[in-house]
Order: sequence, then C-alpha cells, then structure tokens
Amino acid sequence: MPNLKIASWNINSVRARMDIVERFLTEESPDILCLQETKVVDDTFPGDPFRKLGYGHQILHGQRMHHGVAILSRIPIREEAESAWRFDWQDNGEARHVGVQLECGIRLENVYVPAGGDIPDRTLNPKFGQKLDFVERMTRWAEKLRQPTLLVGDFNIAPLECDVWSHKQLLDVVSHTPIEVDALGRLQASHDWVDLGRSFVPAPDRLYTWWSYRAADWAASDRGRRLDHMWASPDVAKLATAHKVHEPCRGWLKPSDHVPLVTEFAV
Repeated sequence: MPNLKIASWNINSVRARMDIVERFLTEESPDILCLQETKVVDDTFPGDPFRKLGYGHQILHGQRMHHGVAILSRIPIREEAESAWRFDWQDNGEARHVGVQLECGIRLENVYVPAGGDIPDRTLNPKFGQKLDFVERMTRWAEKLRQPTLLVGDFNIAPLECDVWSHKQLLDVVSHTPIEVDALGRLQASHDWVDLGRSFVPAPDRLYTWWSYRAADWAASDRGRRLDHMWASPDVAKLATAHKVHEPCRGWLKPSDHVPLVTEFAV
C-alpha cells in the first residue's frame, strides 16, 4: 500500500492563492491537505476546484478576517461531535482548529495558533496573553490524549535557536521569545510529541517555513523562521518515512509568506 502523504500550509487567503494551491496539489499529490488562515466563511470556500482535483472530502471551519482552517482529502475522513473537533483554545470564538478521524486510526488535528501581536507582554498587549493561554489550553488537552494523533499547523512559534535567522536579534520579537518557547516546550512534553521536522532535519541544520513579505528579496536576505510544524504521538512518529519543506513555493506567483510541509507515513 502506498504511503499516506499529509500536507500542511498556512495559505494566507485560499481564494487569493488558488493558482498556487492547485499547482502544489498537482505536483505533490498529498492525500490530505490541512490549510490555515483560509480567510473565508464556509459558504464561499472554493470547494469545487478541490473536488476537481480529487479532494472531495472537505471539513471546513471558516471565518472572515485572518482566521479559518480546513482539511481537504482524497481519502475518507470524518468529524464526530463538532464540539470535540473544533476547540476554541483562544476562548473568543475564532476559527483556529479543526480535527478529523482517519480510517487508519490516527486522529489529525489542524491548528492555527494566534500570532500574538508585536509586544511580548500580556499586560501591554492582550493578544500576547491570548496566545500564551491558547498554548496552555492545548497543553491541558494534550495531557489527556489517549489516541494516536498528528498535530499540524502554524504554531507561530520558532522554538530552537537555529529555527530563526538570528537568535540574538529575535529574542525580544514575538514568535521566538523565551516565554513562548517555554510554553511550547510544555506543550511538547505534555504528550511526548515528536517534532517531525527536526526528526528528519536535525538541529542545527537550516529549516525555515516562513519569510516576511517585507523583504525585497526573501531568498537573498533569507531571514526565515520555522513557525509551521508537524508533531506526532510517539507511535505515529514511528510510521513517518519522509518529511519535506517545500521552500520553492515561497517564490511562486502571489505566494503565501508560509510554505507547505509534507510528511509521509507507512500506514
């Protein structure tokens, strides 16, 4: 049986980037695509282009503005009780999580952690506090997990020193501050999550998934951060056979500032 191939991508508006989504799906052919920051309500999600490419199984949790997540699949997936598969970890109604059950027994969770604003102080910047609380609620959830699970998405935190272009210059920049890194570390320890990216590309090797739009030439400046992740329960991690960050997608026409991740599993 062929490997199960799962992709995750913060697309930064799915309707604005359908051309590159279609190109990626045609070239890479993942079985499942998890999207974050879809920026569209469910009624106007561009489902037909996905169906034409074979992704007829669609679980959507959409919202206007800068939120929204979706899971598109060529194989059967199911969402059970909605409250159990769409957690409000930010406690404010934003659409930042959706989960599905795969027929192979793996639970797939797609999450979009909030960015957290610009000031790394919850008193001066409530958004930063919301981000930390979001990760803490995820940690409490993960402690109780008893099912083989794959957790993917935009975590908006680059945990390791080598996960950013300059550890020293970004220590006070939201996404790489010690308090965020510590919070993510507690989440990882809560379920013994295996960081698949660093399993296949060990530190300190370069491994970025995001480059700011502000750079005139993103590739030349290469001021990247590893904000997107795929974490697996230990038993799921043992099934992983390959992992790839599709960096060339950042140079495609009208790109997202994030690039897709793909992991293959022998299931």
